[in-house]
Amino acid sequence: MTPQHRAAVLGSPIAHSLSPVLHRAGYAALGLDSTWSYDRFEVDEEGLPGFVAGTFAEPGWAGLSLTMPLKRAIMPLLDEISATAVSVDAVNTVVRGADGCLRGDNTDVPGLVNALRERGIGQVEAASVLGAGATASSAVAALAQICSGEVTVYVRSPERAAEMRALGEKLGLAVQAAPWERGAEALTAPLTISTTPAGATDAFAAGVPDAPGALFDVLYHPWPTALVAACAERGATVLGGLDLLVHQAVLQFEQFTGRSEGVLGAMRRAGEAALQAHRT
Repeated sequence: MTPQHRAAVLGSPIAHSLSPVLHRAGYAALGLDSTWSYDRFEVDEEGLPGFVAGTFAEPGWAGLSLTMPLKRAIMPLLDEISATAVSVDAVNTVVRGADGCLRGDNTDVPGLVNALRERGIGQVEAASVLGAGATASSAVAALAQICSGEVTVYVRSPERAAEMRALGEKLGLAVQAAPWERGAEALTAPLTISTTPAGATDAFAAGVPDAPGALFDVLYHPWPTALVAACAERGATVLGGLDLLVHQAVLQFEQFTGRSEGVLGAMRRAGEAALQAHRT
């Protein structure tokens, strides 16, 4: 049977994306796999306008997931953008409404919050963020919802520091910046969110305190990172990239299909199996 409804993830590079695995697992869990399909397409910033115009000219397309480098490039092509996406200047979800309008949202921010809440971290008095890129902006926006005190962002340049402080001001969150070289100090906070590429925080592992706070490292490969392993060895609560992926995917899935009951577990199991197969 030809699927009646379609969705896909776009980005460049895209071959590594787990989004098809997660969304297809959700379809299977709800018995939607005969009427819904989810694919991946290699699309760069230059090709994005043409792809979006062509895709949504076809019937059956419900929405798109966006990864790098398209989260900002998609914004001028949309009819409406949610306040969350505007706050971090990034869209990772596009839904075509019944009226044909394209609406953009960011599920990374609530995905971070939901992943933390699942692990019993609902409110913190202070927090740290390692890095200052797009994911760090989502982390700061998430912390604006759960942190009652100050957030320290560890960055490599004064320009990034200024950007993070400005974002905090926009969100009503006290943000201060510290030099990247002092990043091991981040783990003294009740919660640290690491948003950097593989290997970037390895040097901090040797400086982890005896009683570190919780660590949310958004990487899922390689796993565990050196920093995660050091924190876990000292009894810290640790979360990884798969936690973020599944929670943001559930929110996308609900926007695409109107349903989400029972899909979190199915997505997590599918994601874990895919990562294990990749590691072996």
